Amino acid sequence: MATPSDEREQTWTIRQIAEEFDVTHRTVRHYEELGLITPERVGTTRIYHRRDKTRLNLILRGKRLGFPLEEIRTIIDLYDAPRGRRSQLEYVLGQIDERRTDLEQRRRDLDDAISELGQFEKSCRADLGQLK
Repeated sequence: MATPSDEREQTWTIRQIAEEFDVTHRTVRHYEELGLITPERVGTTRIYHRRDKTRLNLILRGKRLGFPLEEIRTIIDLYDAPRGRRSQLEYVLGQIDERRTDLEQRRRDLDDAISELGQFEKSCRADLGQLK
């Protein structure tokens, strides 16, 4: 059974990280190149620690929610700031409000477009029916 200190000291390879998060090695290396994750290097081997896994999880969650990488970077970096988690949460809550507003507007736009397509389809079918 792993103890808490064993868990903190556990490391992973790029293959293990990529498999766990269902991403490519290239994706993991891209986030590394951007400085979003910073694995330890032993020769040419990348060694990922718990911090890297946590950051990668936050990156991928942010991407799923539609945040651009620079916003994700800001959110993640705030976690390391002196105020730590509080400043991160305050910032994230502001970003969530903005993202929700944007998504709700997109939903209204999509609903309007679907409605217009339905009306146009009805008109086209009526015109087609008159041509028979």
